[in-house]
Amino acid sequence: RKSAVLPITNQFFAPHSCLQTSRSDIKMVFKRYVEVGRIVLINYGPDAGKLATIIDIVDQNKCLVDGPVNLTGVARQVIPYGRIALTDFTIKISRNARQKTLTAAWTEADIQGKWDATSWAKKLSSKKKRASLSDFGRFKVMVARKQKSSIIAKKMKEIAA
Repeated sequence: RKSAVLPITNQFFAPHSCLQTSRSDIKMVFKRYVEVGRIVLINYGPDAGKLATIIDIVDQNKCLVDGPVNLTGVARQVIPYGRIALTDFTIKISRNARQKTLTAAWTEADIQGKWDATSWAKKLSSKKKRASLSDFGRFKVMVARKQKSSIIAKKMKEIAA
């Protein structure tokens, strides 16, 4: 017995020409790359929460970062990629740049000022402030939130009436 095999028609499958896309249609997924001059946030270890600059790429798992020390407090060290978060900021420096060159490029680009203006930095700052509150401080925050919500509820009731 022979089984019947139906031919595949274009009704179900698009021709190959429809599958091709032009280069202008392709969008890049990543915008932050590990590169010399990229500003990173260290998220683990003794320097957690500090900014640093990638100075050199050691291998596919590690890079050499430097603060500069006088501005951020991060000494030159090799750090794994899992312990850093890439930011949107880059500075124009050469590979293995000296401390003096790095400091000049950092201040010229006003990296600290740009970082402090980001929502990421503001969120980290508020989280740190909240973590340092005492029991009485947390109580005052709770009372203030209750007062705020009652004022909002009264105003909403006035608007609705």
